[in-house]
Amino acid sequence: MSPSRNHRRRALPALVCVLAALALAAVLAPAAPAATGGAGQFESEEAAPAEEAAPSRDTPFDRQGMWIWYVSRSERGSVAAIIARARRHDIGTVYVKSGDAGHVWSQFNRGLVRRLHRGGLDVCAWQFVYGKQPVAEARVGAQSVKRGADCLAIDAEGDYEGRYAAADRYIRGLRARIGEDFPVSLAAFPYVDYHPAFPYSVFLGPGGAQFNQPQMYWKTIGTSVRTIFEHTYLYNRIWERPIYPLGQTYEGPGNAALKLFRRYAASFGDGPPSWWSWQETRGKEWGALGANRAARPLAGYRLNLEYPLLRRGDRGDTVVWAQEHLVGAGAELPVTGLFGKQTRATVRAFQREEGLEASGEIDTETWGALLAYRPYRVRWAATRKKQGGKAESSSARATPARRPLSAALPAKRYEIPPRGGAGSP
Repeated sequence: MSPSRNHRRRALPALVCVLAALALAAVLAPAAPAATGGAGQFESEEAAPAEEAAPSRDTPFDRQGMWIWYVSRSERGSVAAIIARARRHDIGTVYVKSGDAGHVWSQFNRGLVRRLHRGGLDVCAWQFVYGKQPVAEARVGAQSVKRGADCLAIDAEGDYEGRYAAADRYIRGLRARIGEDFPVSLAAFPYVDYHPAFPYSVFLGPGGAQFNQPQMYWKTIGTSVRTIFEHTYLYNRIWERPIYPLGQTYEGPGNAALKLFRRYAASFGDGPPSWWSWQETRGKEWGALGANRAARPLAGYRLNLEYPLLRRGDRGDTVVWAQEHLVGAGAELPVTGLFGKQTRATVRAFQREEGLEASGEIDTETWGALLAYRPYRVRWAATRKKQGGKAESSSARATPARRPLSAALPAKRYEIPPRGGAGSP
């Protein structure tokens, strides 16, 4: 995805331990705090010694990947050359564009998938979605799966901001066609706090994508590799989806930065990176992707396991997610995306029930307790039907709406500047 438009448990020690073990065997130096960009402060919880084994790696996302926008512009369209280069440079999964809006791309077909499979590669289809035709977009995603894809990546960006009902229709329609277990990822903006109206809670919520591939283009954003990891993981951790960072080879980021990105990915521990994009990767950059030493965690880096601090006055999809968990825990609370007086009182009641300090703020410890509960899944695409002259709701616990109140909020900033053109993540 280039910078174009297309481009549970309580604060469980076990969770902390697993992430820490994946990060480092020994931790020495403190990490610099991540820039929050909007939600304000955050609480810190340091990594603890490992007690559990690392999760098994058995999905296409667990192999280093490379994204292909146009097959014809990657190795001049030679599938044999694509396979050969992938083998030389430790690429195990290729992400090939399969659709845009409601249109299927013919380049993603059974013949291509079979040839790549014979070359030992996993093949993930990716589609760019806008939210104007969610049912048609769901059909395109399902068609990609029928053509042999091992996984599906959803590239949703600025066009989907505020479109909760469309996201709901798309996800429900997609899952109805491909099943609940088919591996799906979301490739979206990395800085959740910059995009309060983006429906992360739908795309990464119950029934949505099981994997998270934020577009962590540090050079385009104008920041360091370290900062992009710390900022992205701080806010994306709340979705409880494995994070597989998507880095950039375009704009000549430099071999040292590419290797450093790989080492940070190993230190944070969810999974290996993938890269945008094949047609913009040069010879020396390929070498950096295949360097064995770059797959090692950073020595001396301390991983802080943090969650964003939410308090009264905050607004956005992170608040939507917290409210959905409060409802899932048994609270009677409207899901508005606005952290007001009622939400604060509900948080206090939840904290007292959980034996926590009743501050009314959602800190790291409170997030840990909240995430132990399955979030209530709002049916944003639901419509009201009049029966006997009265409006009927599809749920007794939450009034269905097309979107939460926070969906009207503008983006605070586009960390990845939009650029004209269609077709890239």
